[in-house]
Amino acid sequence: MTIWKKSTAVLLTAMMSASLLGGCGTKSDSAGNVTASNTNTASTSTEPVVINFHYGGSLNVKNLWEALVPKFEEKNPGIKVKQTYLPPGQAASPIVDRLIAAKKSGQSTVDIDLFEGGLGEITAGEKEGIWEKLNDSQIPNLSKVDQKFLQQIQYQGVPYRASSVVLAYNSEKVANPPKTAEELYTWIRQNPGRFAYNDPATGGSGNSFVVTAIYNFLEPDAITSNDPAVMTKWDKGFSLLKELGPYMYGKGIYPKKNQGTLDLLASGEVDMIPAWSDMALEQINKKLLPETTKLAQIEPSFTGGPAYMLVPAMSAKKEATQKFLDFLLTPEAQEVVVNTMYGYPGIKWEEMPTSLQEQFASVANGYRQFSGGDLEKEMNKRWQKEVAGAK
Repeated sequence: MTIWKKSTAVLLTAMMSASLLGGCGTKSDSAGNVTASNTNTASTSTEPVVINFHYGGSLNVKNLWEALVPKFEEKNPGIKVKQTYLPPGQAASPIVDRLIAAKKSGQSTVDIDLFEGGLGEITAGEKEGIWEKLNDSQIPNLSKVDQKFLQQIQYQGVPYRASSVVLAYNSEKVANPPKTAEELYTWIRQNPGRFAYNDPATGGSGNSFVVTAIYNFLEPDAITSNDPAVMTKWDKGFSLLKELGPYMYGKGIYPKKNQGTLDLLASGEVDMIPAWSDMALEQINKKLLPETTKLAQIEPSFTGGPAYMLVPAMSAKKEATQKFLDFLLTPEAQEVVVNTMYGYPGIKWEEMPTSLQEQFASVANGYRQFSGGDLEKEMNKRWQKEVAGAK
C-alpha cells in the first residue's frame, strides 16, 4: 500500500512538471499568429522564439530585410524573425490602429512584436502608450546612436537608417552649385526652366523644397511645431514660392512623385533638382543617372529623417526583439543598410568604416526634421491653390 502511494505521488509530480514546462515557449492561435507565454528568449522548449515583424515601403526595403534577417538568425539560432511585408499603398496606420484597439480592449499581448515606422506612427501611438521605451541597458548598441534622435521620440524607437533631401545636379552644367538657400533661389532666377521640384503632396523631395522655403522665414524651432498658429507665419514663404514659379521647369510644371524630377535630370531637361539622398545615390550607382550627377547639401539644410524600429509595449517577445535591435545597430549590419539602401546609418558616422564616411561626405552634413503633423496637409492645400494654381 505504501509503495503504491509513493509511486503514484512520483507519477503525479512528473505529470505536473511536464504540464508546466509545456506551458512555456510559443504557440499559434487560430490565425496562425505566433504568441508567447513569457518574455524570455531562453526557453525550456526546443522551439525557437518567433518575432513577428511588420514593415512596409518600396522593394528596396524588402530586399534589405531579406538580406539582414538571415544574418541575425545565423548568429541567434534560438530566434526566428517572421516577416510581414506591406507593399506600397498598404498604409501603416492600420497597424497602429490595431495596437491602440488591443490596448483599449484590455488585451495583455499582441501578435506584432516589431514594426518599422516613421515619426507619424510614433506620434499617433504616443498618447496611448503603445510603444515600449528603450534604453542601452536592454540594447547596448543604442549608445552608438546620436542621442538627439532618441530624445526627439522619447526613446520610443530605434532610428536604424536615415536619408535627407539634397541638391542633385549635372556637374557639366553647374560648376559651382549653390551652398545656401538664398544662392539656390538666385540660381533658379538666373537659369529659368533648368530647375524642377515635384508636387509636394506626391513626394518628400518636393515637400522638403516647400518646407525649406517657408520655414527659413520662421524661428528655428517652428519646424518641429504642430501648433496651428504657425500657419499665420507662412505668408513670406508662399510669396517666395509663387514668385519662383515662372522660373521653374516649363514655367511652372511640377512633376508627380520623387522619381518625376529624377527623370527630368536624367534626360537633361533640367540641370538641378531636390532629391532624396538614397534614391539619387542608388540611381547614380545603377547608371540610371549620368555619371556627371553630383549631390550637395545647402545651408540651412533641406529636411530628412530616420526610419524607426518600434516595439509594441504589449509584445511578449521583448528580450528576443532587443537582441535583434542590438544586432541591427552593429557596424556589420549597418554596412548592409548603407550598401543596400544607399542611406545614412542609424549609428553615428564615426562608428562606420572610413571608406563609407568618405563615400557619403558630400551629403552627410546633417538635416532638419519637419514634424508639423496635420499642418503638412494644410500646407499642401495652400500650395495647390497659391503656387500650382497661379499660372
